[in-house]
Amino acid sequence: MKKLLAFAILLFTLSPLALRAQECMGVSLKQGSGYELLSYDAKGKENGRMIYKVKKVSKDGPDTVIEMDLETFDKKDKSQMTNTFTMRCNGNEMHLDASSMMPQGQGKQFESFDMTFTSKDIIYPANLSVGQTLPDGSLHGEGAAGPMSMTMDTEFVNRKVEGREKITVPAGTFDTFKITSDMNINMKSVMKMNMEFSTVSYRSPKILWDVKTENYRKGKLMGTTVLSKIL
Repeated sequence: MKKLLAFAILLFTLSPLALRAQECMGVSLKQGSGYELLSYDAKGKENGRMIYKVKKVSKDGPDTVIEMDLETFDKKDKSQMTNTFTMRCNGNEMHLDASSMMPQGQGKQFESFDMTFTSKDIIYPANLSVGQTLPDGSLHGEGAAGPMSMTMDTEFVNRKVEGREKITVPAGTFDTFKITSDMNINMKSVMKMNMEFSTVSYRSPKILWDVKTENYRKGKLMGTTVLSKIL
């Protein structure tokens, strides 16, 4: 249960970064550049950090593909897991393949089931506006361990741009768009498990990253992530 909860939070906090010819929607990036984020628990105590760095940029037809390295650390600053995932940018939108966000460490709980994941891209338009509704996304996984099967469906829904706010975090002060969304997880194996989460994120067009993210379950704050450094 705790591992699933951690995975759900990570899915929310993991935000896409994209690049077209080392530029995406007016924001330039280069190999080795990236972001550091600090995470806090419901009581506001720091409980870890995440570092994202650009690993490689390549072309695939009209799209620019960017490989991102992720490393997470616990509250004692001990490395917990690493992962590499891929983003796409076509100049007008950033596309996130949700299956590529499955962290390697988290995958251990599914490895005995030989899981296969497919997804519907999570899309971030270049031009956000208050009142805008963003497309839904989803992740479907299925596998089996002997006679036992497992399916997992995650839906990212009700994604809306609710307003604009100026947000101050350790990395600085940013003009941001406030975006709300819901995530529903349904797992079925020996038993069924359903979990629902909501998030409030603040995105700045100048950095293509979530400046701040708040995660909730049943209306109760579970944790917060803030941008601490632009690398």
